[in-house]
Amino acid sequence: MTDGAQPLEDAGHLAGVPDEFQRLWTPHRMAYIQAGPEPLREDCPFCEAPKFPDAERLVVARGETAYVLLNLFPYNSGHLLVCPYRHIATYDQATPEEVAEIGALTQTAMRVLREVSRCDGFNLGMNQGAVAGAGVDAHLHQHVVPRWTSDANFFPIIAKTKALPQLLGEVREAVAEAWPRTNA
Repeated sequence: MTDGAQPLEDAGHLAGVPDEFQRLWTPHRMAYIQAGPEPLREDCPFCEAPKFPDAERLVVARGETAYVLLNLFPYNSGHLLVCPYRHIATYDQATPEEVAEIGALTQTAMRVLREVSRCDGFNLGMNQGAVAGAGVDAHLHQHVVPRWTSDANFFPIIAKTKALPQLLGEVREAVAEAWPRTNA
């Protein structure tokens, strides 16, 4: 180095050593980073997910007309999506059976998340159309986001960073194990 700076040492051995910095480890985000700006765009991820084993695509529960899976890019740990199997873009295109099952699965998701994660509340919603903020605008999906009194802090505001305390596989396993087997 010609500018007088000290060479950087390999910091791999420092991982997990306490110091003045608080590190946020989000290893599941590497798949998103490596995929580039448009991951999962060749095929609809919500049409593809049910074709694979549940754990591989983060599916938690399956109903007759709709299913539940973890959001691959969650706002909070336990962020679930309730999707119809049928490829429809908006809620008004859903059949009465799909609407009923999406509602029932959403209620069950709330009960299970409350049991598993002891959350204090929920954000529920459907962004329909890219202009409304839907990341996958061609396939209807309901967000079920667990919230805790203590989950709001300055990270998302000033650092555009979200702390997620559990890996997706761990959350999927806990939610799937707690999901009732008698009904959707």
